[in-house]
Amino acid sequence: MAHFVGLDVSVKETSVCVVDDTGKVILEQKIPTEPADIIALLTSLGVSYGRIGIEAGPLSQWLVNALTVAALPVICVETRHMKALLTAQQINKTDRNDARGIAQMMRVGLFKPVHVKTLVAQEQRMLLTSRKLLQRKLLDLECELRGTLRNFGLKVGVVSGSRYEARIRELVVDFPGLAAIAEPLLNVRRVMRRQFAVLHKMLLDTVRRDPVCRRLMTAPGVGAVVALTYRATIDQPQRFVHSRAVGAHVGLTPKRYQSGEVDYDGRVSKCGDALLRTMLYEAAQVLLTHGSKWSWLKAWGMRVAQRRGMRRAIVAVARRLAVVLHRMWVNGSEFRWSKDSVAVPAVA
Repeated sequence: MAHFVGLDVSVKETSVCVVDDTGKVILEQKIPTEPADIIALLTSLGVSYGRIGIEAGPLSQWLVNALTVAALPVICVETRHMKALLTAQQINKTDRNDARGIAQMMRVGLFKPVHVKTLVAQEQRMLLTSRKLLQRKLLDLECELRGTLRNFGLKVGVVSGSRYEARIRELVVDFPGLAAIAEPLLNVRRVMRRQFAVLHKMLLDTVRRDPVCRRLMTAPGVGAVVALTYRATIDQPQRFVHSRAVGAHVGLTPKRYQSGEVDYDGRVSKCGDALLRTMLYEAAQVLLTHGSKWSWLKAWGMRVAQRRGMRRAIVAVARRLAVVLHRMWVNGSEFRWSKDSVAVPAVA
């Protein structure tokens, strides 16, 4: 007899519910949120498990990887879908009821699985988000200084990053009070620029060592940041049966509404990973507006721009670029600049 488990995870404790194939509750218990404690509890029952459900969240990757290593059939499920199901069948929301509901959904097979990224993809993702965080805070600090000094009639103007600090000191030289306030901010900015350079070098070194990223960079508009973002987000290309599904996965396909006589397509769904969607949009924008070398993809995008406008063309090219990059990854080939050329496998 197969048993099914629901895990409702919080930072300190996890509610565990085990049911049999008839839906009868075998065990309900709260234990510390540690993989060793969860594994010890489940293995102590001495029963076979059909599915173990856990909602996607901050701790799900850590727990799923640990339970998988212990040979337990754990499945990470989509949070919004599971929340809708639990809300429909519950009056009172508690951790115990959530764990019981997840276990029942595992039993009847009513869930949407979520891909759990590999450890390598998680590390790459952390590198990308940490670099972007420093970049954003650095820009915030510089803009704050610009705006504050403008109140005193001190205009920074157009200045390069390396000249920014000298320009600020030049403006506040006759204002001792402003100089004293600006000095700590300039010191922080100097440290942030230095550490941002460290993270950026780590990103470039990672891309140089990764043959997949180097292959993706043969496509127009795709640089090191875009390639690594695509690599870390998709993680395992075989989870997409068709390459065209990648466009919908990152939210670059239009929403559809059909009911009775009403049938129309809306804006892009913006589902999925926002960082990858932004990177693909920027790559498409560079391809259409700054790329000097002509390609079939740019020609297709320009035809779309003539019919629908440049903004919609950029979105369309971003969606098609996501599909092309996936096909390049699966085939192990570099970008074909003309449709008549033959795809050449990339050399690692």
